[in-house]
Amino acid sequence: MKTIAILFALSMLLSSCYSYTSVVGEGAKGNSQITKWNHYVVYGLAPVGVSDSKQMANGAENYTVHTRQSFVNGLVSGLTFGLYTPTTTTVTK
Repeated sequence: MKTIAILFALSMLLSSCYSYTSVVGEGAKGNSQITKWNHYVVYGLAPVGVSDSKQMANGAENYTVHTRQSFVNGLVSGLTFGLYTPTTTTVTK
């Protein structure tokens, strides 16, 4: 039983973060960034509050959207045992 508990703890510590990037138009031309958290519950299955990248771009036609689960997001998710699973979205114009 002790071995199973240790293996479970290690598997939780070794889980990776994910990220994906979307390029709109020709992509970011500058380095102006806006960052917001997205809020999900039940291991990310149910969105509660998700940021709108188009609104975050504030009318820009060329921008880059980077969505990821950062270390802090993963830590919060781990502390809540996956009941609350945030991600971070950054829009670069």
